[in-house]
Amino acid sequence: MDDQHIDGRSDAIYQVDRSGSRPALVLIGDWTIDRAASIDRMMQRALPVLRSGAVIDCSRVDRLDTTGAVLIRRYSESIKSDSVIMLTNIQPYHRRLLEVITACPPPTQTAPDDLIWYQKPLADVGEATEHFFVSAGNILSFIGMILSRVISLLWHPGRLRMMPLIHQMDVVGLRALGIVGLINFIIGAVVVNQGAVQLARFGADIFVIDMLSVTHFRELGALMTAIIVSGRSGSAFTAQIGSMRLHEEVDAMHTMGMNPTDVLVLPRLLALVLVMPLLAFYADVVGMVGGMLTAWVQLNISPGNFVLYFRDIVDIDIHFLVGIIKAPFFAFVIAVSGCYHGLSVANSADSVGMHTTKSVVQSIFMVILLDSLFAVFFTAIGW
Repeated sequence: MDDQHIDGRSDAIYQVDRSGSRPALVLIGDWTIDRAASIDRMMQRALPVLRSGAVIDCSRVDRLDTTGAVLIRRYSESIKSDSVIMLTNIQPYHRRLLEVITACPPPTQTAPDDLIWYQKPLADVGEATEHFFVSAGNILSFIGMILSRVISLLWHPGRLRMMPLIHQMDVVGLRALGIVGLINFIIGAVVVNQGAVQLARFGADIFVIDMLSVTHFRELGALMTAIIVSGRSGSAFTAQIGSMRLHEEVDAMHTMGMNPTDVLVLPRLLALVLVMPLLAFYADVVGMVGGMLTAWVQLNISPGNFVLYFRDIVDIDIHFLVGIIKAPFFAFVIAVSGCYHGLSVANSADSVGMHTTKSVVQSIFMVILLDSLFAVFFTAIGW
């Protein structure tokens, strides 16, 4: 043996044995935490010896603790790419410690570094944009799947479940008459009240009938009904289906060979599409009644005169059709949003509340966006 190196206490750290086919680095003495600094300093001289391939002989290691084992593994790993490193002659009572040190713990997720204050808004915008496009893609895929199931009903009408369909028509239509009528009655009354205040300055009180009919038939009737249904029925769709997801009832349907889309989505979708035009018509009638009573009280326009003027002057056919045409499209986006978020619920109660909130916000946003597109379209074609 030659090339013996020692630390400051004259205790050998290692020896290099070149008598074999490959050089051997023989570790000597105590490899413990109190000698870590000396070991680290001296071992830097031994690493070049191993560049041509060598083994590390641990037979002369007297004491070994965790720090020493870490150092041995560190040196062997640092030159692994240049040569084949083998630990040989490991003493039995040291083997277990070296095996533990060898085990690689799973990577631990660390908290990301805080962004600079002016970078955080940009990062938030980027994340929101990415989330928007991912969500839009998922919803479009969901819509395509629903449309394919609806079209397949033309060839297999027996798959349509009539009892759930009738039940949902009762829930989303008949039981919603009270709140839809109340809100639209108040809206009609407020429109006439505020319009009378402004038109009275020009002596044109009678034109509140024109204003009420145009705004309520074209916009407010269908729009307010859709917003009410979004908060009432759309949220119920998400909560009901999400609760079934939470209790694994949707998975049980898959197990029994049932399609959750046919059982849960189609009855709600078709029911809402069928009853929404009826609700919009009902809202128009109740809104006009509210406006008529307000005009009678505030402007002394009798109900008879109100109806005569309304019938002779207002082009009711066009305005009425504009609002009714919108209603099924509003119903479609409300039902799709509610059912999509219901099926997206994860296995937690918090997820039900989060997706219920998202479905309401998303459906109201889509209804208003769709209404604005319809307004531009009908204006462009002269309606």
